[in-house]
Amino acid sequence: MVHHTISTSTASAANASSKIKYMRPNAPQVSRLFLLQGRLATAPGQAPSRDGTPLRRQGAGRWRGLAALTAAAIVAVLAGCASAPVPPARTVAPTAPPPQPPLAPLTGPLTHPKSRWVPVDWSELPGVQDDAMHEAWIVLMANCQRPNAVISPLCQELRRLSIGTPEEQRAFLMERLQPYRVEAADGQSQGMLTSYYEPVFEASRTPSSAYAVPLYQTPAGWAPRRPWYTRQQIDTLPEAQAALRGREIAWLSDPVDALMLHIQGSGRLQITEPDGSRRTVRLAFAGTNEQPYRSVQQWLASQGVSPIGRWPEDVKDWARQNPQRVQQMLWSNPRYVFFREEPLTELDAAFGPRGAQGVPLTAGRSIAVDRESIPYGTPVWLATSGPVAQMSRLVVAQDTGSAILGAVRADFFAGTGAEAGRFAARMKQPLRLWALWPRGVDPSGAGF
Repeated sequence: MVHHTISTSTASAANASSKIKYMRPNAPQVSRLFLLQGRLATAPGQAPSRDGTPLRRQGAGRWRGLAALTAAAIVAVLAGCASAPVPPARTVAPTAPPPQPPLAPLTGPLTHPKSRWVPVDWSELPGVQDDAMHEAWIVLMANCQRPNAVISPLCQELRRLSIGTPEEQRAFLMERLQPYRVEAADGQSQGMLTSYYEPVFEASRTPSSAYAVPLYQTPAGWAPRRPWYTRQQIDTLPEAQAALRGREIAWLSDPVDALMLHIQGSGRLQITEPDGSRRTVRLAFAGTNEQPYRSVQQWLASQGVSPIGRWPEDVKDWARQNPQRVQQMLWSNPRYVFFREEPLTELDAAFGPRGAQGVPLTAGRSIAVDRESIPYGTPVWLATSGPVAQMSRLVVAQDTGSAILGAVRADFFAGTGAEAGRFAARMKQPLRLWALWPRGVDPSGAGF
């Protein structure tokens, strides 16, 4: 997915913990953030932003059985967490960490177009002994649907260890993967983490006075990487409207909701069909008008509107108070996104949309990166600490975004639905990253 991220808060760094902890006054801390049926269990907050580029499904046949088992495992593992209260934290006696594998014989930092990778010992990674391996293995197995060339040789062992113990899984990772601290060219190792999600909206297959905002497939005559009409021209020029006639997928009731779908780049629709039946489908990214993206929040700020604290609630409140200016607000962002409809099977619904790698995103374990810093399919150790969450965990680089630029920069896929959206809108925290690369393989030849 190629997307844009709207952020609503800033934070300074502290030491990252080994698990996600939601920072809310007078509330219990939640130990983990993860998905159940594609939804994120998280604390209430606000909501976010994006514009996306998934690729076509490839090589799914031989993975269908494994994916089904994986989805069943997700539901089995997490259903209890969703239905039972969080037990009080237990006090565990400290144990000595296992011996660390020696560093691979390297000459020093390895430089890439936007980053340099500095080899380090596993002991530098915060919380490395505490991450939930059964959760990490879900995204590693999903990654093997379409792995990059250097990760692919590990997939047979990853499959074999899918029923291994957490100790066996952790030992395998530490034995076979070399951590590299990701830095900018100037040696800066701290960057920024934001978050995105998959929104869900009510929609109608036919237009009406209640559902009058269309979502389109790519128009007639459209071609990738060729500029097309701006958002304002699409709404006003007869020739643009003629090219889109008959290309409507569905209609929404609120233009701000449509804008959110354009920013996130994908989403789910709960559609009412002409016969009154209802079904849920996924809208996947199909392309854009190749016009520049402009932040609606920045436009509102330039108009003297108070900073947006809750997205999209504050924007919708402003729109209700200023109906004569809503079109002007929407037109401030020239970029327009086109979609394609995809069926949503029970298995598909357990995961997010496909990212730019071509793999379904895993809530709480997939990130979008600058691919000139970290290649798709790379396991990454992520650490962040701030007012929204504290987490240290294994994730995989599986997506990208037009606003996700720089060496130490990531967008965290939070999941599906409103709770994930509230988490994503609030997330803007300091970030540290470590790329996990197979030992004995020179990352400088990774084909960035």
